[in-house]
Amino acid sequence: MNNSPDPKLLAELTNDLEQKKKQLETELSAFATKDPQVKGDWDSRYPRTPQGNLEEAADEVEEYSTCLPIEFNLETQLKDVQEALQKIEKGTYGICEKCGETIGPERLKVSPEARLCQKCKE
Repeated sequence: MNNSPDPKLLAELTNDLEQKKKQLETELSAFATKDPQVKGDWDSRYPRTPQGNLEEAADEVEEYSTCLPIEFNLETQLKDVQEALQKIEKGTYGICEKCGETIGPERLKVSPEARLCQKCKE
């Protein structure tokens, strides 16, 4: 029994995942840089105002603190997208990680990086 999505849908989902990957990397690169030491990790750039006053320094800390949770969220999404693309390459895409059943095409169309079927997600 073939559990992977039909070839046309798989091509569409692969394209969607590639586009999402580019979008996430673009969003991350606006305020973070790839960590060369840790694969898949990005580091928010700390804004530095040379010879800034205390108020400017406080603004920099606030801006940096705001970026950290956004960075984490985008990194997590990017990791999920990259894992889905790896599964496509391995031929294991579209299979629920929990129960081993096929993830429905409707769910994959909405969330191509889905790791669980609808039943296990709930």
